[in-house]
Amino acid sequence: MPDNAVRYVQLRSLSTLFTPTTRSFGNIAMIGATTATPTDPFKIFTDPDTANDPKDGFPGDLGTSIAMAFQQTPGPTVIYGIPSTGTDLTAALTVASTLDAQLVVLANTPLTATTVTAASGTNPGGVHFQLSSHVTNVSKEDGKERMAVAMLPKDSVDISNIIKNERMVYIAHRSDQDAAAAVAGTIAGYEPYVSLLLKPVNIDMKNHFSPADIINLNDSEDFGSPPKGKGVNWLTSPSLLPGGGIYMGEGYTGNNDPILAKKFIDIVRTIDDVSFNLKARLIGSIGTLRISRSGLRSLIAQMEAVLDPYVRRNVLDSYEVVIPILIMLDKNPNTLTQSEIDQIRNAEAQRLVEVLVLVKYNAQIHRLAITLTFE
Repeated sequence: MPDNAVRYVQLRSLSTLFTPTTRSFGNIAMIGATTATPTDPFKIFTDPDTANDPKDGFPGDLGTSIAMAFQQTPGPTVIYGIPSTGTDLTAALTVASTLDAQLVVLANTPLTATTVTAASGTNPGGVHFQLSSHVTNVSKEDGKERMAVAMLPKDSVDISNIIKNERMVYIAHRSDQDAAAAVAGTIAGYEPYVSLLLKPVNIDMKNHFSPADIINLNDSEDFGSPPKGKGVNWLTSPSLLPGGGIYMGEGYTGNNDPILAKKFIDIVRTIDDVSFNLKARLIGSIGTLRISRSGLRSLIAQMEAVLDPYVRRNVLDSYEVVIPILIMLDKNPNTLTQSEIDQIRNAEAQRLVEVLVLVKYNAQIHRLAITLTFE
């Protein structure tokens, strides 16, 4: 038998594999009133059956809206129910800020001039003003990026009360049900890069908007013109789609500025998704990789590992990663200018590396202009 008393080579295997954090894309935080007496700041729901249960759910507006969101196909996986009463949502939104939610909704709360009143002094402002501020501020935190959904009053085409915010989604409807909850459930069911245009919404709506109403909501569109939009979506039932179902009339965000804002819901959600995945992957490099040619090439490889799947799924057409310091490090040291030497030294001294990433997003078709000629 071999003599194992002396080990000339001693080796101990250690696993240092890094698994990036994954991000959900369709969890909803629903805030609203309940007839129950809450004992918890929030509850997690994975199906509609317990939403209105007096013991385990939140009966009332909150439970009904949670059930409405779950009725969508596809729909959300998780809904956080957050009970709240009154017009001060500070406590409820503080709870929401700690949750893994990408959509926030106020249960059965139409948008009015009162609900969008700005904060003043100790007054937190209208509930939708607070909601808009919440999604804007919380989205600045890593991993907390989110959007909110709000509905106009039933039959209303008055868009004067909307708050211009690309993280808000507004919906016009003619239903007695909670259209905001229904649309939030619809958005939650699709991956971030899917356009919401003409996606089905499971809601009871017998009457529909007239062409004049839609022009008021969207503005008129000439042949060959791009989607106009005023930052408000509407529920519709196109005659070309069989079955007479209810569909999203558009996929706008609450800011229709085509230059300064992200006009469509899928753009905001895709940027959030790509940004999160990049940061989750690269956090493992912090304090590990060195500012060297091999270290920075490893950094590029990790970014490629995140972005390549988007290209394969046809979400991104292409991307380019540029690290200016790496370009300088690849040069012959004898040919570097003093400015380049100083930039390398500054990066090493400050331990800060600038990375430029250019991605080309493959947008979906929202309008077709067809000229049909008979001869």
